[in-house]
Amino acid sequence: MSDPRAFLSFDFDHNASDKLLFAGQSKNSKTPFSVEDWSAKASMPQAQWEALVSAKINKCNMVIVLVGKTMASATGVAKEIAMAKDNNVPVFGVYVDGANTTSNLPTGLPRGRVISWSWDNIASAINQMMGEKKNK
Repeated sequence: MSDPRAFLSFDFDHNASDKLLFAGQSKNSKTPFSVEDWSAKASMPQAQWEALVSAKINKCNMVIVLVGKTMASATGVAKEIAMAKDNNVPVFGVYVDGANTTSNLPTGLPRGRVISWSWDNIASAINQMMGEKKNK
C-alpha cells in the first residue's frame, strides 16, 4: 500500500514558508505519508476555489493544518477544515511559526488535535488518523 496522502492547509499570507519547510522536511523524515501540494496557484472566484479545494481534499487521507500565530484571520483554513469534515477526512494540526497552546486556532480545529512539530508526534497522529478513517 502506498503512503497516505496529506493535504496541507495553511495561512497563505503568513505561513507559506512554514508550508515549504514542512513539505520539504517530510520527504526526508521517516513519517509514513506523502504531502500533496494542491494549493491554489492563482487567484480565482470563491466558488471555483471551493469546488477545486474540496475535490482535492476528498482525494486525500487526511488534512494537516499548519497552525501559525495568525490563524484567527485565516478564513480559507477554516473553510478547508469544514470541507474535510464534510468529506469525512480526518484533520489534525501542527504548531508552526512560534505558535503554541495559547495561540488562536482556526474555526473547527479542536485544541486537543494540535501537536508540536516533531516527526515522531506527526507519525503518531497519522497512524491515529488512518485508524479513524478505517473505522468510519
